Amino acid sequence: MTMNNQGSPTATGAGQTREPATISGDRGMDHEERLIFELGRPGMSGVDIPRVEIAESRLAGQRRKGPIGLPGLSEPEVVRHYVRLSRMNYSIDAGLYPLGSCTMKHNPRLNEKLARLPGFGDLHPLAPLSAAQGALALIGELMRWLTALTGMPAVTMVPKAGAHGELCGMLTIRAAIAARGEQRPRVLVPESAHGTNPATATFAGFTVDEIKATPKGRVDVAALEAKLGPDVGAVMLTNPNTCGLFERDVLRIAQLVHKAGAYFYCDGANFNAIAGRVRPGDLGVDAMHINLHKTFSTPHGGGGPGAGPVVLSAALAPFAPLPLLVHDASGFRLIEDRDEVPAGARPFGRMCAFHGQMGMFVRALATMLSHGRDGIRQASEDAVLSANYILASLKDAMSAPFEGPCMHEALFDDEFLHDSGVTTLDFAKAMIDEGYHPMTVYFPLVVHGAMLIEPTESESKESLDRFIRVLGTMALEAKAGKRERFEGAPRLVPRRRLDETAASRKPVLRWKPKEMPKAAE
Repeated sequence: MTMNNQGSPTATGAGQTREPATISGDRGMDHEERLIFELGRPGMSGVDIPRVEIAESRLAGQRRKGPIGLPGLSEPEVVRHYVRLSRMNYSIDAGLYPLGSCTMKHNPRLNEKLARLPGFGDLHPLAPLSAAQGALALIGELMRWLTALTGMPAVTMVPKAGAHGELCGMLTIRAAIAARGEQRPRVLVPESAHGTNPATATFAGFTVDEIKATPKGRVDVAALEAKLGPDVGAVMLTNPNTCGLFERDVLRIAQLVHKAGAYFYCDGANFNAIAGRVRPGDLGVDAMHINLHKTFSTPHGGGGPGAGPVVLSAALAPFAPLPLLVHDASGFRLIEDRDEVPAGARPFGRMCAFHGQMGMFVRALATMLSHGRDGIRQASEDAVLSANYILASLKDAMSAPFEGPCMHEALFDDEFLHDSGVTTLDFAKAMIDEGYHPMTVYFPLVVHGAMLIEPTESESKESLDRFIRVLGTMALEAKAGKRERFEGAPRLVPRRRLDETAASRKPVLRWKPKEMPKAAE
């Protein structure tokens, strides 16, 4: 990144000049913002601290030898810096967030208020159980809801998020297989599964065997049956799958898997499409993680926060990890040691020290209690309706790889861009100039030039209509050969399109000054 002669940033490469150029480097009310280290200067501070002389003998050699490199700014400068940065961000509070497979839905403010109640927000991880009875009771009630909604007899609240939940489920399966005295090193994973599925299976010590999809975007049951054998420990299936389609043969798949002596792991990231309508336990599922930060409206993004409880069948429940939550005559308590577990329990071990996602538990239960089972069902139905409304409204302007309705995600490919000179990435980047965050692109990998849109139940019809109108118009312009509309987009943003390949391979994650400033006298 360089600076042009007006002070506004200019990224290297053709067509990268930020227009129009201004004297200040700002663009209207959007201010150009340097790094906080570049803004800081020696001697500046948000508070006035009196100069204190300390005898060298009392410092015992601890006097600083040079500047520590922290920026010096006044309080207004700090506040303005972070407010300006926040204006460069996009959030679900700003508008529709159409990421597919990520479920960026509205986070009710009621949930936020409850999570900040002192008894929950200020609870220390090492507080004695006597001081945490309310929190443990809340976890117990959340567990009751999760088992009721899934039709599963047990749940562990330990995992911190989706992939962590997957690992918990696969380690539970591994422990159950070992308890049977068997060696089952192979796991079958459909090619339409979430990318974390094969990674998790490998991390848990299994080898992964891929299952192809049918032309209709679902698991090829014949191919799966052919690969089942005495060395298969589990099948990891996402349902609804990553193409936004429900696996109609799920009962047959479960039957085949169990007949082969293997376990059925279901990726529950898309549970928000069927919650309240379908109980995974009735489908033959043995283990499934639930992303509370998707299905039950708790916020996520940027790597956290999250929570991924795992529901377990009766066959796997004994192997759930520590700690175990128990409620008896003396109240709620956590069993932390294998020597104290109830008869029949055989926990595989421990995955983390504390229930660090307590705030997510509060938010999720608040959503459940405020909606009720019928409200949760309606949310799932509305999410599916929204996705199908987008699919039906845009299938003539854009192109869909599969016939028929979808579940909670509308999937398009790049066929409608054929011979236009416009790529999926160009189309997605041009959406930013229209005020929309792009949808998920190039995923799932089974669809060429994929564009995966998940509107969720949070959006109104007016919001969806506006989104549909924008994408439909953009599609017509691309087909009409208006390449300049898309090439080099976005243009109306603080930063133009970056070289994502170079950013991935040679990331610059730390600011380093050319030379450290001298300490103030």
